Amino acid sequence: MKCINFDERFADFTAKWMKEHRGEYKTYDEMEDDLPRVYTEFLNMPAKWLDGVTPGAYFTQFEDAKDLVDWMVQYCQKDIPVPDMLMEQIQAVGRPCEKRLLTLLRDESDAIPEEARMTAIGLLRDMGSTLPKMLYIQWQLNREMKDDLADNALDSLRDMGKEALQPMLENLNKANEAGQEALLDVLANFPGHENVYQLPVREEPEQPRPVRKLSGETGRPARAAGADCRCERGKLPLHGLYRAACRHRGAGWRSAGARVLRRPGIRGAAPDGRRGR
Repeated sequence: MKCINFDERFADFTAKWMKEHRGEYKTYDEMEDDLPRVYTEFLNMPAKWLDGVTPGAYFTQFEDAKDLVDWMVQYCQKDIPVPDMLMEQIQAVGRPCEKRLLTLLRDESDAIPEEARMTAIGLLRDMGSTLPKMLYIQWQLNREMKDDLADNALDSLRDMGKEALQPMLENLNKANEAGQEALLDVLANFPGHENVYQLPVREEPEQPRPVRKLSGETGRPARAAGADCRCERGKLPLHGLYRAACRHRGAGWRSAGARVLRRPGIRGAAPDGRRGR
């Protein structure tokens, strides 16, 4: 399957739109408010690079669960952002894709990038699936304290609620220290189960209180190095648009927005001709 970079295509579309419509806006807020409409226009406009199909309808042509999930993996392997429209189609196909995503998560080979696994967990969570609950619990039993994949799965167990409660209780004593701590973090939402409180309480070593250095001139606690540093707001004219895009569509917009910000000819002038803020 061909992995088209829809973020780049949207960046091209937005750059062209900016040049054509810049004079119609007096403020950045007006631009931000109109950005969702621009994205909708992009999704619904027939594209030559898709043989006349609209970007919004492109993935709806495909309904085979294996093809769709394998396609998502290929995007991750090629380090191309997974299109929102592909993930929406995976969710729309439903149960067959749930099973295929679970098969993907059970595949421990190096051929599956971690990004694909993380994406699969997120998709299953958005679909409200409880199919992977036992796999997610198994991942907690011998986990490390820092484990992004297990943490992502833990969030899904938390969302599953009572559906995952009994299996977690049954496996709690089998987990290592990190695993018990992780599972207890979820089980704390379900008080009243005796075996949770039967676990030995591990005493934490007492931490020394930090020594606060005083400034010689004022007698006040000295500030840490860099405490006066503040993040400078972006000065590019599309900075506001980029933030609005992230709010409107989430992480899927970020790479597209970043590409637009880097394009020559877009920097420097605000909608009304002034320098960007």
